[in-house]
Amino acid sequence: MKKLVLVFVAFMFLACNQAFAYRINSFSSDAKIIAAMKLLERSGDTDVLRNLQKYGMRVKFSDLSMVSYNKSKTFAVSTYNKYGTRVILINSIYKNAPTEQIACLIAHESYHTGYSANLEEETLATQKEAACWSRLKIASKTYPDNRLTRRLDKLSGLYLASDSSNNLVEQKIADSSFYRTQFGLN
Repeated sequence: MKKLVLVFVAFMFLACNQAFAYRINSFSSDAKIIAAMKLLERSGDTDVLRNLQKYGMRVKFSDLSMVSYNKSKTFAVSTYNKYGTRVILINSIYKNAPTEQIACLIAHESYHTGYSANLEEETLATQKEAACWSRLKIASKTYPDNRLTRRLDKLSGLYLASDSSNNLVEQKIADSSFYRTQFGLN
């Protein structure tokens, strides 16, 4: 009887584990993006994968030079495709970026769940991006000297220097002329 109970408990454990596993390949067909999502899963950032699953998001690289705001400065966007499906578009100029950086962009965009963001949502998304970079950045690795690396380093520094009474990430966003206009903070 004891063996039967142990077998049943083991079966239930394995069945539940599989039930909560994320099918990462369902979010993208791009190997680099899949590697970034697996990195997020291994690092415990399952909230990102949960958001992707909950909102049926897909992730892919895309030429964002035609985006009407910020032109080539756009790192990634969360939007809808022509079929009404949520999609995260990562600027294709970062296709060769390190996996850790792609993971941070996915983490940020996974927190944008509505048709438009507000200061609170943008702050939460940016904090998630910074927290991921703080955790995923490999100290012994040399990262490319580009806008994305500088952005992640800056955000990570602000995130780590913030406390409960002084949110430097939120202040940076609120002080940005781009976001002030977008959120009507002027």
